[in-house]
Parts: sequence; structure tokens; C-alpha cells
Amino acid sequence: MSSPDRSGPLTGLRVVEFAHVMAGPICGRMLADMGADVIKVEQVIGGDATRDFRPPDIDGESAAFMMLNRNKRGVALDLKSGKGLQ
Repeated sequence: MSSPDRSGPLTGLRVVEFAHVMAGPICGRMLADMGADVIKVEQVIGGDATRDFRPPDIDGESAAFMMLNRNKRGVALDLKSGKGLQ
């Protein structure tokens, strides 16, 4: 995931994305492409299933994951633990 200089009609909008695999990440990517600050939240163990969609790879990362999550920032949280909820 990358954090380029964002500009577009959604600049200034922050989106927290809890989606995974295809449909949700595509919507999040479209918002990010239009300038929104999209923060993708993944599980600590395993992360998004598209991380394992191979081949092809881009610099060791799944091409599908990279395509679906471009222009987003990411964080891994364990929302089942007290520390993760803080």
C-alpha cells in the first residue's frame, strides 16, 4: 500500500475500511483514487486473503492485493483483545 500525494474531489475525507477480498476493497480503492484518505484495517494473523493470491507477484507481494489496495494506508488490529480495542 502506498501513500501518494492525494488530490481529487474526495481530498480531506477519511475512510476506515474493514473490507476484505474483492468488492469492499475495490470500493475503497475507488475512493482512494478520488483523493480520500483510506485506512485499510486487517487482522493481525493472516491479513487480507488476497495477500495469498499468487502468482503473479510484484516485488514479493500478491499482484491482486497490490491492485486492490493501491493508494491506501494499512493497519493490523486484533479487535478481540483489550489492547487492540484501545
